[in-house]
Amino acid sequence: MSPATEVVGPPFTQAVRRALQGTTDARLVDDLLFLEAWEIRPSGHPGVTLRASQIRRANPGLAAEIDAEVKQKLGRPMRPRKAAHELD
Repeated sequence: MSPATEVVGPPFTQAVRRALQGTTDARLVDDLLFLEAWEIRPSGHPGVTLRASQIRRANPGLAAEIDAEVKQKLGRPMRPRKAAHELD
């Protein structure tokens, strides 16, 4: 593939790239890529939303970084997100 047609895969955010740097834990990789995908395109499905909220609750700082970066890249307006303790 030429550089012009190369497909760039996840992680899409610098926040997730930094968090995954040096990790070999496949579950952590899966969770953070899932969270990143959910932040990019949230789902209304209860199971998906529950998993995302659990990962966000366990990683509030990272979730906030991903959220801010996604909103900046996609040009979405900044909306206040619920804090982890408000998600229950």
